[in-house]
Amino acid sequence: MSGVFSESVIEQAALAWLESIEYSAVFGLYIAPDGRFSERENYGQVVLIRRLQQSLITLNPKVPTVAIEEALRKLTILDSPSLITNNHTIHKYLIEGVPVEYTREDGNISGDYIQVIDFDNPDNNDFLAVNQFTVVENKNERRPDIVIFINGLPLAVIELKNAVDDKATIWTAYNQLQTYKEQIPSLFNYNAVLMISDGLYARVGTLTANKEWFLPWRTIDGEGLDDDHLTQLEVVLKGLFDKQRFLDIIRYYIVFEDIGGGNLVKKMAGYHQFHAVRHAIQSTIRAAKPGGDKRIGVVWHTQGSCKSLTMAFFTGRVVLHKDLENPTIVVITDRNDLDDQLFGTFSRCHELLRQQPIQAQSRDHLRELLTTASGGVIFTTVQKFFPTDTERAHPLLTDRRNVILIADEAHRSQYDFIDGFARHMRDALPNASFIGFTGTPIELTDANTRAVFGDYISIYDIEQAVQDGSTVPIYYESRLAMLELDEEQKPKIDDEFEEVTESEEFESKEKLKAKWATLESLVGSEQRLKKVAEDLVKHYENRQDVLTGKAMIVCMSRRICVELYKAIITLRPGWHNDEDDKGKIKIVMTGSASDPVEWQQHIRSKSRREELGKRFKDADDHFQIAIVRDMWLTGFDVPCLHTMYIDKPMRGHGLMQAIARVNRVYRDKPGGLIVDYIGLAEQLKQALSNYTESGGKGQTAIDQNEAVALMLEKYEVCCDMFHGFNRDLWITGNSQDRLSLLPRAQEHILSLEDGKNRFVRAVIELTKAYALSVPHKKALEISDDVAFFQAVKAALVKSQPDKQRSKDEIEHVIRQIISKAVITDEVIDIFSAAGIKKPDISILSDEFLADIRGMEHKNLAVELLKKLLDSEIKIIARKNVVMARSFTELLENAIAKYHNRSVETIQVIDELIKIAKEMREASTRGDKLGLSEDEIAFYDALGVNDSAVAVLGDDQLRKIAQEIAKAVRNNVKIDWAIRENVRAEMRVIVKRILRKYGYPPDKQAQATELVLEQAELICKTDDMETLC
Repeated sequence: MSGVFSESVIEQAALAWLESIEYSAVFGLYIAPDGRFSERENYGQVVLIRRLQQSLITLNPKVPTVAIEEALRKLTILDSPSLITNNHTIHKYLIEGVPVEYTREDGNISGDYIQVIDFDNPDNNDFLAVNQFTVVENKNERRPDIVIFINGLPLAVIELKNAVDDKATIWTAYNQLQTYKEQIPSLFNYNAVLMISDGLYARVGTLTANKEWFLPWRTIDGEGLDDDHLTQLEVVLKGLFDKQRFLDIIRYYIVFEDIGGGNLVKKMAGYHQFHAVRHAIQSTIRAAKPGGDKRIGVVWHTQGSCKSLTMAFFTGRVVLHKDLENPTIVVITDRNDLDDQLFGTFSRCHELLRQQPIQAQSRDHLRELLTTASGGVIFTTVQKFFPTDTERAHPLLTDRRNVILIADEAHRSQYDFIDGFARHMRDALPNASFIGFTGTPIELTDANTRAVFGDYISIYDIEQAVQDGSTVPIYYESRLAMLELDEEQKPKIDDEFEEVTESEEFESKEKLKAKWATLESLVGSEQRLKKVAEDLVKHYENRQDVLTGKAMIVCMSRRICVELYKAIITLRPGWHNDEDDKGKIKIVMTGSASDPVEWQQHIRSKSRREELGKRFKDADDHFQIAIVRDMWLTGFDVPCLHTMYIDKPMRGHGLMQAIARVNRVYRDKPGGLIVDYIGLAEQLKQALSNYTESGGKGQTAIDQNEAVALMLEKYEVCCDMFHGFNRDLWITGNSQDRLSLLPRAQEHILSLEDGKNRFVRAVIELTKAYALSVPHKKALEISDDVAFFQAVKAALVKSQPDKQRSKDEIEHVIRQIISKAVITDEVIDIFSAAGIKKPDISILSDEFLADIRGMEHKNLAVELLKKLLDSEIKIIARKNVVMARSFTELLENAIAKYHNRSVETIQVIDELIKIAKEMREASTRGDKLGLSEDEIAFYDALGVNDSAVAVLGDDQLRKIAQEIAKAVRNNVKIDWAIRENVRAEMRVIVKRILRKYGYPPDKQAQATELVLEQAELICKTDDMETLC
């Protein structure tokens, strides 16, 4: 029917949008082997060889044929068994060209690079979109929905799902891509971008991206968000796959990071990074040209949105820009650990930079590096720009205009722009242009920072990042009241004290130093730290019950770090271990031999701290709690970190940077939590005020009470659905009592109008809010009820075979709470919960059906029967089109009566049992008729028309079915069902057989189409070697 909305409708819309941006589009069967316009020798060939060869010749006109053939061989024959290694090799070929050697006419060997893509002139390339592109590899036949080729290479794979099918989501498309990577990896050797969409929503990712890193692309031209009035599918196709933008993505915005041990992770810029860099490059050219103001601007991208990678993408573009004539890039930070971290990121991205970055080791080394003629990516701390004691001003190092200074976290407080570092940098590099990158806004009153850098180039705020899934929201909980301190024991932080920053420089300010010492002694008192330790340990363990991950404790001094550590391990001795590679809790701090003896076990060298950092970043490592003073609070990403305990005065951007450690995306982490032991509420309010005044949207930290309020709201919904139901046994009973309660609970929910769907949705929402609220008192009070709701939901979902839950849907509450009480939702079995022995579904014995009919809980009996019949129909549907449709119609009619409450539940049960018996009898029809499984399927296809049965009789229909089955076996080939010429041949054969036996002419067309559909089904189902 033309009015049916199907996946093919979405596919055709996608192709139309690609054609609107001047892609060619072709149906996969046309260019398949034996297709009308074949471009492939076999189904294992994923490169369109003729197109690739012609492009190589066109783009490299002066290169001899032998060199073209060598490049073609290297592009199509990849030796590594590793998919990501092959993908990396191909990416380098695309960017750098394919290295070849050939003998010149004079007999000398010449080396050259063969250009694969013309990145500067999109129209010189061949852009082709192919739908239903069949690939066969290792006996696996798969057919991605759309493959995008550039010059014959498959650089993008798009998997689509139906927007109106609630079972087909973008995440089922994601899972399908993972299957493709496993079963037909040769297609992905060349892949640059993966895309998934259901027509409405769309996500893009790379070959190695986990589910959480498939992100939206929300703008077409970068001048505003477009997905508020267009489908995300259209926005991605016109935005990312615009010819020039797609080529730029491949050339400048894809990086392979070695995360250790030779393990490569492929990363691609998000839309906010791509367009931020694009605007920044335009601004750089303006600022750096003669007469330019040397102020490039500020990129404000909220913490957690991969700012470091954005800086690397920017640098990669700058170093290649011809207008800048091989520029020198200087990346400056204000602390050694930040310098190390950022340098590490750039080093792992050295291919993007087309060179290895260099880290200045001293002031003299920096001066040496900056006196070079051109080029270089140099890392330094801002302190190395200080003049020596004998210099009145910093000497001139170079007056070149093509020097670009990139400042990480461009704030006045760090760079002392009034009379300090900015002036020294200007003396050393008078014509350099400045750009700042920051995760927090520059205060409106901070005119000096703007004087150095200029205004914002790009803003990517909290609201946008959370909406995109680039970060998770941060929640705030104050635990001051939990400590029950006397008034004189409570820390007082006045306005003057807020001037203290994390920087070491404050120690020279005697007035503040004295105030700090007074507060430090109060915060670090033995009695207070004991209470903090007791509350923190309890809080952390409650959090771990519902959200596995890591925690960080921030203290105001190294002494307090050590004392709090001692208080914690007194409570939990098993958490301590002297060895770096063992133990659950560690202090991360610097120190010297002059520090107290009891501190020395916590003072580690740089290399040892780096090893601890690797352990902490590893979600599976048992190092779970880090105690720090100021290390790891900026530039240190631990996605599985979900809780930060703060017991240190902080403010402004330092506070914002620190709390952002918990906003990283990780699996199903619903949010990060900041636990305040020092009293930071006012500082957070001020930070939010600065944030919104600067144009940012979204909350810096959400009061945990909001999550608690939401949890209680969803809890009431669940409770209301169990109104009048006695669930006391869940709390007072033993394991058997709890298990036996589940069938009655399911029966109760199923008796409500649309009860199952409403309840499942409510419990999912409750679970998320509960995970964010624990260990709030109100959350702990309802934990037993939450466990009960989770168990009922698990049992209900288990009864739906077509709704298998992904790993990240298995809520942490059920794992942690119910597992301690009775069962996990992976163990709940609807049959055992109902007191019935689980059957062999294919048998459906009378005894088993009688057991179900006799169940006390009739609604649950309907669910059980529906599950069994659904499963059986799915098995039949893989073999017999007509029979499956017949039973599907019967089942849908029966269930419709049940939902409409038009008949009694027991009547529905009887009708379902009747269907089950008919299925059982249908499975033996072939034996009675003397037909094989395939032959009975064709027999049913022919017998749909009553007039044909009446005219021909069973014997004649059996003969026709047998002859057609034989003809199908003798004539089908791989992919015959979508290959027009083979399908036409099969149609002729079927019609000839039907005419031979006198099948009614007016019924032949319908019978032929049914037979062809059945033949296609058999070809898909049976083993390829024996049938296809």
